[in-house]
Amino acid sequence: MSILVVGSVAFDSVETPFGKADDVLGGSATYFSTSASYFTDVKLVAVVGEDFPEEHIAGLKDRGIDLAGLKKVPGKTFRWKGRYDYDLNQAHTLETHLNVFSAFNPEVPESYKDSPLVFLANIDHELQMKVM
Repeated sequence: MSILVVGSVAFDSVETPFGKADDVLGGSATYFSTSASYFTDVKLVAVVGEDFPEEHIAGLKDRGIDLAGLKKVPGKTFRWKGRYDYDLNQAHTLETHLNVFSAFNPEVPESYKDSPLVFLANIDHELQMKVM
């Protein structure tokens, strides 16, 4: 069985009381795909900018994630910057730059359309309905 994942792939910059990391691989579709890849085949639909490094693409492929639905387009990849205090359950958004994600129009490859399960990660509800 496989799962189709549609959502965001991003760069995150995060501050916590324990440290700081800038421009790390993030996005809801990335996190879900990586987790799900331990249990099943994953097919990812997302968009990234031309600044998205091949090492991240290779890392996702190494997890066995099918990237036929990942589009690399001109522009910058979605970026989110946030802070967590000691309550790590609450994020404080400092910056959001949608960049190429602002024009994201999910295109599900024909080879994905037989997926018995779909996970609609963080995208606009109208896009979620379109995917369904």
